[in-house]
Amino acid sequence: MLEHRKLGRQGLEVAGIGLGCMGMSQWYGATDDTESVATIHRALELGVTMLDTAEAYGPYDNEELLGKALRGKRDQVVIATKFGFPMKLKDGSTAKVNSRPAHIREVVEASLSRLRTDHIDVLYQHRVDPDVPIEDVVGTMAELVEQGKVRYLGLCEAGENTIRRAHAVHPLSVVQSEYSVWERNLEDGVLPALRELGIGLVGFCPLGRGFLTGAVDRAENYPEDDFRSHDPRLQGENYDHNMAIAAKIKDIAGREGLTPAQLAIAWVLHQGDDIVPIPGTKRRTYLEQNLAAADVTLGAELLAEIADTVASAQVAGPRYNEKMMAFIDR
Repeated sequence: MLEHRKLGRQGLEVAGIGLGCMGMSQWYGATDDTESVATIHRALELGVTMLDTAEAYGPYDNEELLGKALRGKRDQVVIATKFGFPMKLKDGSTAKVNSRPAHIREVVEASLSRLRTDHIDVLYQHRVDPDVPIEDVVGTMAELVEQGKVRYLGLCEAGENTIRRAHAVHPLSVVQSEYSVWERNLEDGVLPALRELGIGLVGFCPLGRGFLTGAVDRAENYPEDDFRSHDPRLQGENYDHNMAIAAKIKDIAGREGLTPAQLAIAWVLHQGDDIVPIPGTKRRTYLEQNLAAADVTLGAELLAEIADTVASAQVAGPRYNEKMMAFIDR
């Protein structure tokens, strides 16, 4: 079973590795609900407690999937979901970033229904809304805590100033952002602020959207509706440069008797016991391999070697395209 970690100072405690569920419903190729449900059930058997979803995943389909998968198992999990992401709706229209108080309340009611539960364990603002003061956003979220519909609060991809302003309104338990040996932009400002304020970090994409496994293809070889087709790090010369980094990570992992994924997840786990990575997968095989990283111990020299291998080569390309980067609060 996985050891637990405390996130924040409000009582949130979860297994040291969570499960990102987004890919079960969109953006990463074909989906298979039967295998996804089996993966969720296997995760619970192996001690995973935090399942990460959002209204935007599908949209809506992923919350529906979790609601079905967790029938009779709700008390075993911490469900984290999110509101306010710009997304393409089923009718073909596009919803913009929206954190208006009335909209937050509407989304939470809809999420509760889809998830088949009476409370959300962790509610995140998915992206900072520049048109709504963060004080109004967190004030509304705090009301939902008072009503018993939400237990803990978080922000996604928020900058240091936003985090401080939000935390002053109601304590945040977690901030979620991309974090891996491949993507360390948090370390100069956000991560020190989180530790000063006593807020945990939930790190998504600890495998660099699969790149650190060395098993991703060029962007142009994915269909338009696959997220990877728009990833700048998979395009042109960036791909060639970055694959060389992935190959070095693979070599180190092989030397240590690990898969590249296990090495990458273990590296994140060693960055502090206030960090919980949530690698995403929709297959039991990869889930089991990923969770084995919890048993890996990396010495100081090896940790430095892994970090230096990436840093010295300098990852080529931004982590999102220009449109998506515009939604990052940095």
